[in-house]
Parts: sequence; structure tokens; C-alpha cells
Amino acid sequence: MPSFVVGEEFDGITVKAFLRRYCNVSARLLTKLKRTENGMTVNGKTVRSIDILRAGETIELVFPSDECFIEPVEMPLDIVFEDNDIIVLNKPPFMPVHPVHEHQLDTLANGVMFYSRSRGENYTFRPVNRLDRDTSGLVTAAKNSYAHSFLSSNVRKKYTALCEGRLDGSGTIDMPIRLKEGHTIQREAGDGGVRAVTHYSAVKYAFGHTLLSLTLETGRTHQIRTHLSYIGHPLAGDEMYGGSRRYFSRQCLHCGELELIHPISREVIVLKREAEDWLGELENIFNAQGY
Repeated sequence: MPSFVVGEEFDGITVKAFLRRYCNVSARLLTKLKRTENGMTVNGKTVRSIDILRAGETIELVFPSDECFIEPVEMPLDIVFEDNDIIVLNKPPFMPVHPVHEHQLDTLANGVMFYSRSRGENYTFRPVNRLDRDTSGLVTAAKNSYAHSFLSSNVRKKYTALCEGRLDGSGTIDMPIRLKEGHTIQREAGDGGVRAVTHYSAVKYAFGHTLLSLTLETGRTHQIRTHLSYIGHPLAGDEMYGGSRRYFSRQCLHCGELELIHPISREVIVLKREAEDWLGELENIFNAQGY
């Protein structure tokens, strides 16, 4: 049950204005709070959205009960951070984030649902950022609709990747991305798509591959994979976008750092998980082959 203290700068405004302007509560969620018993209280007393707030008062929100149709499945989870509002996990490769098609019981969502129910919690799985099945790394999920709405624009991600060929220094790829003609999933860079901007920095080159650090200005589907393929340096192991699986069985892409603003405390939280040692794996392969 999140609570917010009304600051001096908000003295005399309505509950609705405070929730919308300071708390970033969406109009949709505000409507739900109005319909929820004791959904909005100030100093323990139920209030309406049109009531006036005074500096120093504390407003508390009670969210409507969640409905969840994801089946809980017990599985190991690497939990990086957790509190009453969010949970951040390090997703392994080859695991979908959410149930789709043939993957109904082996996803991160299934594991989180089992974990939450085992702790007596009753929230549905709301991922703030999603990763491809074969991409590893940090995934943030919100435990309530308010946290999900707030975090949707308050999470920054940094990726580590291994691409084919040599890239030096830093650069920016500013190229629209569109759905590839005749495909339902695969993307391509080109005119007529939506704007996409990727910043990259070369970390190390070895064994015909470059280790990269990347940040995104936009969050398009398959953005990193599409952009690196476009400049002629596809991810190692990414067959869909022109990469080879000679050395790796999946695309070498990892979300290794998250910087988020906490939806309640507004504290800036930085979380990290290292990627696999892809260059170390290549070194072992090349040494075994006598290079």
C-alpha cells in the first residue's frame, strides 16, 4: 500500500491533481482507485478526487485486486532486487519472459507467479522491460499497476553484446526500423519505419569479434539486433539477422545494467549483472583448435 507525503508546493491542490502531477497516476488507474473501497485515504480517512490536500498530509492508495491467468511453476530464480512494489530478476538465455504459443509453462512469468504465491503475495506479472527468449539479463516487473505505469518511463538499460567483425571507438545508429516484408517477427532498418536510435561503444576486439556496450534512446523490437546487422556487424549467434552460430548457439546479447527511479521513494537504484565471458569462450575454442 504506497503512501505519499504532500509537500509544501502541493498545498491546496486536489487529490486528483496531486496523484496525476506528482505521483504520475494514470487516468485509468485513478478511475479504478475511485471504485475501490478505501482506494484513496488521507491520514486514514477516505477522500474523493476533488478533495483538497494540505502540506504534510499523507495520502495512501489501495489498488484493486489483480486477476492472473498465468500458471505458477516452481523454478530457480535469480532475484537481483525486490521490495513491496517491484522485483528485478536476471533472466537466463533460452527462457521467454511471458507465456507465448508453445511456451506456456517454462517462462519467467510462471516462475515469478510460483514465487509470489509461495510468499502469500497476490500480484500478476507486469514486466516493465522485455527481453527476447535468447537474450539474457535484467528484467524489471512491477507488483502493481501504479508502479508499472511509473516505471514505463523511468528505467534506463545498458546492454553488453558481442558482434562479428571489428568496431572501434563509439558511434550512434539513427535509422528507422520496420517490419520486414513477408515476416511477422523479423525487422529491418529502412525508410518508412519508426525512428530508432542506438549508441554503442567498443570495449575490446579479439578473435574476429568486438565486445560492445550499448544504450538505447528508443525501445523498438529487435532494435540492437536490427541495427548491428544494418551496419554489417550482426550479433554473434544471431542467425535471424545474419550472424553465425559457428561458436555460439544464441545471440550474444545481455541486459547487464538497469538504472531506475523507484515509484514510491523516488530513489535512483542502479542494478548490475555481468554477461557471460564470450571472449573467454572464444579464446578457449581457438586455443583448442591450435590458433
